[in-house]
Amino acid sequence: MTDFTNPELSAVETPLAGQVIAVTSGGTGGHMFPAVALSKSLVRRGAKVLFFTDARAARYTEGVEGVETVILPAGGIAGKGIKGRLIGAVRLGLGTLKALKRIKKTRPAAVIGFGGYASIPATMSAKWLGIPYAIHEQNAVLGRANRLVASNAQRIATSFAKVTMIAPSDEAKVIWTGNPVRAEVAALAATEYDAPTSDGPIRLLITGGSQGARILSEVLPTALVNLPEAIRKRLIVTQQAREEDIDTVRKTYDGSQIDVTLASFINDIPERLRDCHLVIARSGASTVAELTAAGRPGFLVPLPHAIDDHQRYNAQQIEDAGGAWLMPQERFSSEAVTDRLAKLLTNPAALTRAAKAAKNSGRANAAERLADMVLDMLGLNPAGSPDNKNMTQDRGDSQ
Repeated sequence: MTDFTNPELSAVETPLAGQVIAVTSGGTGGHMFPAVALSKSLVRRGAKVLFFTDARAARYTEGVEGVETVILPAGGIAGKGIKGRLIGAVRLGLGTLKALKRIKKTRPAAVIGFGGYASIPATMSAKWLGIPYAIHEQNAVLGRANRLVASNAQRIATSFAKVTMIAPSDEAKVIWTGNPVRAEVAALAATEYDAPTSDGPIRLLITGGSQGARILSEVLPTALVNLPEAIRKRLIVTQQAREEDIDTVRKTYDGSQIDVTLASFINDIPERLRDCHLVIARSGASTVAELTAAGRPGFLVPLPHAIDDHQRYNAQQIEDAGGAWLMPQERFSSEAVTDRLAKLLTNPAALTRAAKAAKNSGRANAAERLADMVLDMLGLNPAGSPDNKNMTQDRGDSQ
């Protein structure tokens, strides 16, 4: 596994001037956030980016300077019935024809795929046309779309030090770049974790993805209300919940002495993440990337029905590194959570150790590391690595 040890830009800041790089991604935020982050980094280095995705994703690339978006017909196949699979296959076929035509005309220097079924048309087109391509995997399990194209990829970039479902024959192509996060979260890497004092406030951030996780709304309020009063009256809780659940959640907290803010969408996550002492959440790729970038401890409840159980693998890696505590949903009862939190929230030393471990298990400057990977693919010297000799071999050691 190659690790670019110096991802900062060199004195030559536009090594890709005049080059067209194609980036392609499925339309969900977990795929799109890192894809857009790389696109911006490539533009800063002089490239023009041709971005292939589906109709859901137009809002992510709208207004991004230097990026032209090509909307493809695309549809998922996994987890669908026969009719859904047929429709998905037809849409993928149409998307592939459109991508092939555009890539053949434009001849980008490279194609970088970020998974999701909408990424298949462009990466397959690159394969057929002999254009070098790489893929980036956000989870600790190589996704199904990425598995379809991994064998011919020149590079396989990963968000985690260890990723399952990668064929042994492809291991030499793996580069641990990390998973790009928004700039406001990346900036938290420079902040120190401020553990709760013996009598000061304890700030919890509870999120469940873009729509909120119902199980968190059902279990956590009761679990927190059942904590000893000495802990309960110190709690400052920010909790994301589905709009239809908020009234029920609020009633559970009523009279508990807990200072709670409820919202269906939290628009100041970076600030909440900066100030919190513990994050309680699902373990999707974006959540885990933000925890490790900021260096904040997590209490993670993987979504049990995630494809290939990837959320459990994500959480397990962070727990193994010492940066979080994993509790499977089948054990996520109010009684079990009350018992676990009563111990954690009165142990600032354990929280501090976990915060440090979380930060050590991530990769800083992931977007720049990915851009360096593109330069390396094209035979250009990665920024800060004048002769490639500064690239070390890394099989999963933390930074």
